[in-house]
Amino acid sequence: MKRTRHAGVICHPTSFPGPHGIGDLGEAAFRYVEWLARGSQTLWQVLPLGPIGLGNSPYASPSAFAGNELLISLPWLVGDGLLDAAQLEDAPEFPASHVDFDAVRAFKKRLLRESYDRFRRGAAQELRSAFDTFCIAQDTWLGDYALFMALKDVHEGVAWSQWPAEIALREPAALATARQTMQDQMRFHQFTQFLFDRQWHELRRYANDRGIRVVGDLPIFVAYDSADVWAHRHLFRLDTHGRPTEVAGVPPDAFTADGQFWGNPVYDWARNAEGGYAWWTDRVKSALRQVDILRIDHFRAFAASWVVPAGSATAANGHWEPGPGRRIFDAMEQVLGSLPLIVEDLGLVTPDVIALREELRFPGMKVLQFAFDSGPGNDYLPHNYDPLSVVYTGTHDNQTTIGWFRSLSDPVRANVQRYLGRDGSDIAWDLVRTALASVADRAIAPLQDVMRLDDDARMNTPGIAYGNWSWRFAPHQLHEGLADGLRELTETYGRSGAAIPPRGYDPFDYTVPNAAHPLWTGGRDPGLAAGT
Repeated sequence: MKRTRHAGVICHPTSFPGPHGIGDLGEAAFRYVEWLARGSQTLWQVLPLGPIGLGNSPYASPSAFAGNELLISLPWLVGDGLLDAAQLEDAPEFPASHVDFDAVRAFKKRLLRESYDRFRRGAAQELRSAFDTFCIAQDTWLGDYALFMALKDVHEGVAWSQWPAEIALREPAALATARQTMQDQMRFHQFTQFLFDRQWHELRRYANDRGIRVVGDLPIFVAYDSADVWAHRHLFRLDTHGRPTEVAGVPPDAFTADGQFWGNPVYDWARNAEGGYAWWTDRVKSALRQVDILRIDHFRAFAASWVVPAGSATAANGHWEPGPGRRIFDAMEQVLGSLPLIVEDLGLVTPDVIALREELRFPGMKVLQFAFDSGPGNDYLPHNYDPLSVVYTGTHDNQTTIGWFRSLSDPVRANVQRYLGRDGSDIAWDLVRTALASVADRAIAPLQDVMRLDDDARMNTPGIAYGNWSWRFAPHQLHEGLADGLRELTETYGRSGAAIPPRGYDPFDYTVPNAAHPLWTGGRDPGLAAGT
């Protein structure tokens, strides 16, 4: 049977242009989808869509279920009657090339609160029933999240372990009192989640209708300071005071003598198994409401993870512990059916990780930037690929391809030139072409590589806690000629066929199209129309 081949681009919505300091789910996002379609791309990969956490990282979220309220389009709320257009005219002068997260958070939170106050006073009546339906349908996580965030606000953002003990440890009487006295604050956070969900699902529908499937990202570990750990302490290795007894990390290697000390709480897999992996099933189900395909970050931890005693000076004091193996995937598939997963199997990959991936028949990842520092047996060289693989020029954790090529030693750079049969003068597109030409079923490149950008556009540098995740592109950089060149290569290598049919939508449709909104009338976001 002939295999279907696909091509795609990685770009997180925060990187879109626009006048409000951060990319959002408004007009620029719809334009990006149209650009992908013009380029014959059938995959759009994003980073985790949840609220950002420590270091503004989407991988350190206060919730494994919630959406990032900073992505909510404010002009969309004007169209809904929840804000006035004049309120957007007073926006600060945000930088165009990167996100100033503190400034954006202060600006958008004020306007989101204003939109909620208007809704509470009776604006946008047509959304009321949809909002109530959303809250009921998502109550398995939404109630705890809303209370958690309301309590975070009251306690000035400190970690939940520093709250009064009766709240931190969720004593029933204390929780009941908090829910009673903080109804308005909780309702606000429920409302922002509704707005995110409504806007995101319409954007995803727009992509699906154009033959594009969204590839999401699921970090295996969650942040300690999260609603998930606070509300489900029994699923993690915590002491009676709620403090971690062991945390996740990575063992020492050739690059880090002490290993990497991540600090995420590790799962009590036995307790998870006793509950039939229900929390995990709910988490993956929720993620697949948002996306069509899900990339599982750090898949190797399902085979075995590096566990470090809490309080250790370095990760070198850790040890390997087995994970749940295929049992957790069998449990999820019994409820959810076949799982459309890609697994991140990079880094220290031992035979048990490979065996688990092959047993489950999940596509693994191949990164071209890892391919040229050894001989022809390198697993990341295209001639060694299993067609089930997903090939990337690089990922959000890598240098851009131009930055990577410049940083290579002369012998490795010569290996690249010899293998590609190119001099490297257009190295970003040389790797894009190589990925598209490979036998891998799916080929994906970061937008930075498609745009031929250097390391000034790098998204993340692992091991650096701050200064990441902020890159944005300018409107003129996403031009038609770039899409046309991408389409030519995509068609040359047989990757522009019919898209894989989407998984379908949640039985609850929370989107209520507003005929007055510019996205429905073909109008333009005033900020983008002005070229900002």
